[in-house]
Amino acid sequence: MTTTTHPQTTISADPALPTIHITREFNAPVDAVFHAHVDPDLVSKWLGPRSVTMRVDRWDATTGGAYRYVHARGDEEYRFYGSFHEVRAGERIVQTFTYEGFPDGVALETLTFEDLGGGRTRLHIVSVFETTEGRDAAMASGMETGVVEGYEQLDDLLAEA
Repeated sequence: MTTTTHPQTTISADPALPTIHITREFNAPVDAVFHAHVDPDLVSKWLGPRSVTMRVDRWDATTGGAYRYVHARGDEEYRFYGSFHEVRAGERIVQTFTYEGFPDGVALETLTFEDLGGGRTRLHIVSVFETTEGRDAAMASGMETGVVEGYEQLDDLLAEA
């Protein structure tokens, strides 16, 4: 078993805007971190909290593509879907994100991959919601646990490569 030190994940909600900002560093090169975000076989191994399993129903991480996946915990299933508006290799992903249980809560997410040199990457994510209420609902949903644990799982996956 690989033991990995996990960098801090910073998650903040802008009090004046319906946005969430996530910043995370990885001890892996940009190409590897980016690839782990677009390859469905890799995404299914790290995305979400440790307490769920993930099934990918659709994952076309190309500009104009779309995705749909299910997180399962016991008999409970949580379905998510969205569209990839822009996928620029090693640089950025712009996508929508919708939880099927709250279909009116579409967020627009921009992921930016920054090369820090020395085989390190900083990931910046900005999620824009229609309303501050929608943003607050996302923050209250347990999202933080899923993001933090997911990126810890990604650390371990990248360390194995």
